[in-house]
Amino acid sequence: MYNKLVRKEVMGILEKEVGSFLEKFLTPIEKIWQPSDFLPDPSSEDFKYDLDEIQTYAREMPYDLFVTLIGDCITEEALPSYESWLMSVDGIDQEKSGPTWASWIRSWTAEENRHGDLLGKYLYLCGRVNMRQMEITTQYLISDGFDIGTSMDPYRNFIYTSFQETATNVSHRRVGTLAKQTGNGKLAKMCGVIAADEARHAKAYKHFVAKILELDPSELILAFEDMMRKKIVMPAHMMRQSGQKAGELWGHFSDAAQRCMVYTGQDYINILKDLLDEWKIEHVTGLTEKAEKAQEYLMKLPSRLQKITDRIATPDLQFEFSWVKK
Repeated sequence: MYNKLVRKEVMGILEKEVGSFLEKFLTPIEKIWQPSDFLPDPSSEDFKYDLDEIQTYAREMPYDLFVTLIGDCITEEALPSYESWLMSVDGIDQEKSGPTWASWIRSWTAEENRHGDLLGKYLYLCGRVNMRQMEITTQYLISDGFDIGTSMDPYRNFIYTSFQETATNVSHRRVGTLAKQTGNGKLAKMCGVIAADEARHAKAYKHFVAKILELDPSELILAFEDMMRKKIVMPAHMMRQSGQKAGELWGHFSDAAQRCMVYTGQDYINILKDLLDEWKIEHVTGLTEKAEKAQEYLMKLPSRLQKITDRIATPDLQFEFSWVKK
């Protein structure tokens, strides 16, 4: 367990800076892109041409890549779960006025909400998706909820979001790159702007962790160790489709993402290394004896994970997802 009073005190100190966090890491609503900026306009004379272009490229996308795109969209669409979870974290009070942590979460959610809107409309227009089945998966994902191993600890939650936002940046960016290589410029732009948002959000959460590290280094490092021992699970790890139990689909989706090289076990290791470097974990001093052991564990972890990852083979057999029209 962790000391809630200390956590709330640290969150209260950082809350005084939330106004600057909002300005630094988020974009004003009137200036940021909206889904309609990238989708074909039904009132335009070019709409039929644009629609045909979207559908042609969608038909040509490799199966695993297309499935990964759909899964990424479903992950983004389950946003209500993420907002409600973070609003319950210790040190976050929805009733306080002024720029607060609740203000941050609402504004971050508002930016994230555009991602699922954009990809969902693209997938609807592309004609290759069984939208009902995709929508069933999304509803299950929100209904089933999730447990990311953070409890209501702000330290663990900010470590998690630092990792997860970086991972979604990697995934969206790779899908965009692979789409661009086949000439699908429209989808590449969509994934590119989403990836840029995710990179900015990851930068914010990494900044929050760095600030906590200055105030409460031993407890932050212990929280980091705990998260990595449990392993970082992605927010859609409870994913399922009709007739399945919660979480039964996640492994198949992960295999598809691994096969098309959108998000791999190596990416997991690389993100961990980046976070260790970003927060200068190796050089943190003044730690308790227990935190020093956690620090040592964290610094050795990438090489341990590398040995495991090098031995793991990804299944070659493609799973038949109900999301894709036959």
